Amino acid sequence: MTDQPNETPAILFREEGRAGLITLNRQQALNALTRDMIQNLETHYIKWGSPGRIYGIVLEAAPGRAFCAGGDIRESAEVAKTDPAAAMPFFRDEYQHNWSLECFSKPNVALIDGLVMGGGVGISIFGTHRVAGENYSFAMPEVGIGFFADVGASYVLARLPGEMGVYLGLTGRSIGRADGCYLGLVTHCVDANEFDTIRAAMIEGDPIDPVLDNLHRDPGESELAHLQPVVDHLFANPTVEEILANLDAEQGEHAAWAQETAATIRQKSPLSLKITLRHIREARQFHSVKEALVADFRIASRTVGAHDFREGVRAALIDKDRTPRWQPQTLAEVTDAMVEAHFAPLGEGELELIDRWTLVV
Repeated sequence: MTDQPNETPAILFREEGRAGLITLNRQQALNALTRDMIQNLETHYIKWGSPGRIYGIVLEAAPGRAFCAGGDIRESAEVAKTDPAAAMPFFRDEYQHNWSLECFSKPNVALIDGLVMGGGVGISIFGTHRVAGENYSFAMPEVGIGFFADVGASYVLARLPGEMGVYLGLTGRSIGRADGCYLGLVTHCVDANEFDTIRAAMIEGDPIDPVLDNLHRDPGESELAHLQPVVDHLFANPTVEEILANLDAEQGEHAAWAQETAATIRQKSPLSLKITLRHIREARQFHSVKEALVADFRIASRTVGAHDFREGVRAALIDKDRTPRWQPQTLAEVTDAMVEAHFAPLGEGELELIDRWTLVV
């Protein structure tokens, strides 16, 4: 989806003082990322990452509901309907950009005040500083559209405290900034009316850490901190079926929460649930985000043209009936071989990521 000359640009780029400033500007689509947007982001990070007067980058969104609600999955599903291979250049570019961000050595400050999901997580989570405004809302909800937690998120989820990453990956639950701070998904909590101060400091090239540390405010109590012991207990089993059995059997003060959580999981694609659980668990052994992204590309190449992704996008974004008809319909019908096939090497089609900066090892 390329912006026409008379259209408002989907992303605004400018240099001011010692900062590269990026504003996501597609709020009518919740800043969903197109391939053009990703390529433009990559181009500017490469340019500004070179030695020179640019101290660092500020990434933010125009005022609205979302920082970035993810990739333009509706467009990907439409392309994959007739030719799944034609949808893969989007993911190849997206995952390359995720890796470039992980390797970027200058201050890279994301100002997040709104929804950040899926691909939006991918363009912000690998930054040096992730600043949450009061409207911050994080989620990786891909199991609800027949997909999986990609953009290197398996590596991040696998390193959250205890089993919290598995919990968030299987439920797709949205969390606010107090929980994001507790989990380490954000580095600072600063109300959006203070974002101008951060931007000004970056433009001046002032050391950003003391600026952010001074602006940071206690976000309040984290619900997930209280749920950590029960999440660790109930989500530690090796299969989705056992996790659901644990939730069904939970008694006492967390019984209602467990029942609601089990009901949420049962609404998701059974195949996506099993893929996501394996992916997060295996990511605990990965040595870098690069390994996660290579695995992401393998899985995406088998998922993007499959029934559940098309059906999930239909139910969520096209017909909006919220009643996807998954295939297979049940967890019992999802065999180990079905899951294994998504993780198999691609041979000559493997994702090969470029190390943009020589500091990368």
